[in-house]
Amino acid sequence: MKFTEDHEWLRAEGDLFVVGVTEYAAEQLGDVVFVELPEEGRTVKKDEEIVVIESVKVASDIKAPLDGTIVAVNEKLADAPAFVNEDPLGDGWFFKLRVDDPSAVEAFMDEDAYKAMIA
Repeated sequence: MKFTEDHEWLRAEGDLFVVGVTEYAAEQLGDVVFVELPEEGRTVKKDEEIVVIESVKVASDIKAPLDGTIVAVNEKLADAPAFVNEDPLGDGWFFKLRVDDPSAVEAFMDEDAYKAMIA
């Protein structure tokens, strides 16, 4: 698993990457009440805002970590956005991305580096 400075995580799943937010980000958001996901098949560019999260505290955007194509979204979040808080590293994932350059993922932080950043 890799982590971005924007508190997103990426987990390899075959030739795809599953993307969500970290436990730290989920705690900072507060109770999530709505998640707007991108459409499957959408081509995205790195840093493009593609997910909107509304919580009791704030509305926030999630950016695409890399260039690629959205190949799946977590439909469960439409009915149960609380998965983002309850299981951010599991059922709270947002989308699966087929990245244009898989080697670019190596530039992100590992878990130890991410923990050091938020300490």
